[in-house]
Amino acid sequence: MIRIGLTGSIGMGKSAVSAMFRQMGVPVFDADAEVHKLQGPGGALVARIEAHFPGTTGPMGVDRQKLGAAVLGHPEALKALEHIVHPAVYHARQRFLLRNRTRPLVVLDIPLLFEKGGAKQVDVTVVVSAHGFLQRRRVLRRPGMTEAKLRHIRRLQVPDHVKRQKADHIIETGTSLIETRASVRRLVACLRQRKRR
Repeated sequence: MIRIGLTGSIGMGKSAVSAMFRQMGVPVFDADAEVHKLQGPGGALVARIEAHFPGTTGPMGVDRQKLGAAVLGHPEALKALEHIVHPAVYHARQRFLLRNRTRPLVVLDIPLLFEKGGAKQVDVTVVVSAHGFLQRRRVLRRPGMTEAKLRHIRRLQVPDHVKRQKADHIIETGTSLIETRASVRRLVACLRQRKRR
């Protein structure tokens, strides 16, 4: 099995590229989706998060706005949250790898692949990237997003130009969807060929 580590800064189009891998028959573990499940209604982490951060959960699980306000700009609080979330996501990822152990390729969609040392756990790193002005335009369209929030998120992430230097492969999303899909298709074909050798 070749484990593809897929990453990219906020607003770069990683979700779209992740969906393209799925459409091409490559199983994808989506770390963000797993976090949403763990923190959603009846999620396995809701009680622990409420115990550490009182008032941040409700009937719909974790209130992301309230939890964000509790940890953004508070490094110790963020670290405490990561100690709750990261082990649970790791175990879910191990179960995914076990379920797909006979597949030639799998994608591990991990937003903070370089920031948290996840690149050591994959065989190939793929960075999804676009021009900064496109990133900004995409992100500021999101509900509740502000310039200040975007600046803060960017400070927490390895800059795009550094990710591009570290990447084994780069998928450009500042082009048309057809061109992006063609890039993903070429990469999948190349890695499947490598697997057969």
